[in-house]
Amino acid sequence: MDTDAVIAAIADPSRRRILDALRARDGQSVGELTATLAPLGRHAVLKHVGVLEHAGLIVSRKEGRTRLCHLNAVPIVALAQRWIDDFGARASSGLLALKSDLERNQR
Repeated sequence: MDTDAVIAAIADPSRRRILDALRARDGQSVGELTATLAPLGRHAVLKHVGVLEHAGLIVSRKEGRTRLCHLNAVPIVALAQRWIDDFGARASSGLLALKSDLERNQR
């Protein structure tokens, strides 16, 4: 997973709106996403979809002339888990050290 690409992709409000739309109803066409993101045009939406695909947040496939987009939440979950685990471990060790200090001072 390219962490920088995921963070850059979700930094843009229009791309977050695309992800929210796919979270609400997965498997939307680019045309449906364009209607959701009005006044952005089709080309702007395609550019945003490309960035999201590059980050691995969207998987698209063509059905005839229609391009359907599907949400892939794995990179977001992996990123969140990485941060939660990292900060959770730090917070836990800090709280344990504080507890030890308080117990020593009470003796």
